[in-house]
Amino acid sequence: METLRLAGPRLTLREYRHTPEEVAALHAVHGDPETVRHLPFGVRDFEDCADQVELYLEAAEEDPRTHYRLAVDDPAGDPIGQAALTREGGHAAWLGCVLRRDTWGRGHAAEVTALLCGFGFGALGLHRLAARCDPANTASVKVLTRAGFRYEGRIRAESHRDGAWHDALQYSLLAPEWTGPPWAGESRLQGGTGG
Repeated sequence: METLRLAGPRLTLREYRHTPEEVAALHAVHGDPETVRHLPFGVRDFEDCADQVELYLEAAEEDPRTHYRLAVDDPAGDPIGQAALTREGGHAAWLGCVLRRDTWGRGHAAEVTALLCGFGFGALGLHRLAARCDPANTASVKVLTRAGFRYEGRIRAESHRDGAWHDALQYSLLAPEWTGPPWAGESRLQGGTGG
């Protein structure tokens, strides 16, 4: 497996490692009811998170690779969340991120989104990136619109969790519309793309 590492001014996106510490870091995100309340899945226990890390590592071995699930590290190198990019066909992908609750409001989601856009439009040569978010998640809406994503519509009953159906808002960004990361040229791709 080639190792993917995306570095921004403060954060680094990198491949997962199957260690108890990595699973605990993922559980700190996926195991928090407040953090996952806007996601299409419910709270995950420690074992579920261990299984997820195993799936991420298996997906990283696929050829061609279509799923990128990356740990998000803070400046100290501590994992604080997860970034995801899933290719759909040869020209498009879905992206998203989820961060530990105690890191919210610091601009980290915007940096993760910019890193994923740079990777998708640059290294992967994609033409379209799309994202969905819960209509109540106004912070995600702000991140996407500030990054240049355009609102495409509301997807009714997009997911079912906690005994109820939930809608999603869909946004997209095309390669010619992307103006680059806000820090202009400071990000760098280290290592290969793995696919």
